[in-house]
Amino acid sequence: MSSRAVIFDLDGTLLDSLAEIATAMNGALALHSLPTHPTADFRLMIGEGVEVLARRAAPSLGESELKTLVDDYRTIYGKQGHELSRPYPGIDELLRVLTARHVKMAVLSNKRDDFTRNLVKHHFSGVPFIDVRGERVAVPRKPNPQAALELAAAMNTSASETCFVGDTAVDMNTARNAGMTALGVAWGFRPDELVAAGAHQVLNAPADLLSMLA
Repeated sequence: MSSRAVIFDLDGTLLDSLAEIATAMNGALALHSLPTHPTADFRLMIGEGVEVLARRAAPSLGESELKTLVDDYRTIYGKQGHELSRPYPGIDELLRVLTARHVKMAVLSNKRDDFTRNLVKHHFSGVPFIDVRGERVAVPRKPNPQAALELAAAMNTSASETCFVGDTAVDMNTARNAGMTALGVAWGFRPDELVAAGAHQVLNAPADLLSMLA
């Protein structure tokens, strides 16, 4: 397999942001006197948007209460900054090499669009991503392929020439739904589910991606 362009997931793929997400959600839960969770438990809660995260973190709440929890999470998340997240080892070097090779790159997350852009700007301001996209109004979330296909078009590449790199089954299903090469990452949040979700290959280190590219 050989690709000309790469779409990266963000949380759990480029960034270890688990503590950042956990801190914000636990802060929102505490506001409502709800039980909080160990940071590691959030590995199984994230990846499908904040509403799903909230439902998994507080399964006893009704819909109106969940909406309030989501709003509180977003307020806390937006204020706390991004010092609790960091690029995984080897990611900065990988992005430097890909930039030097003029490989086209983009980011697609199920995190809200403005949060996604701010997080990428904070940690990867020098990387020439063609586009960075998060959750947008009227655009279905991953694993729906619409946003991934839009990004491939923005990079002027076909789906078959694009690899989608992510850390969860949601990402692998997105790639397969879009007709892209599905590459899982062993360093992410949920590596155990990648093969069953259809990963064409699981990368053990960021540099392993280089052999997949034309």
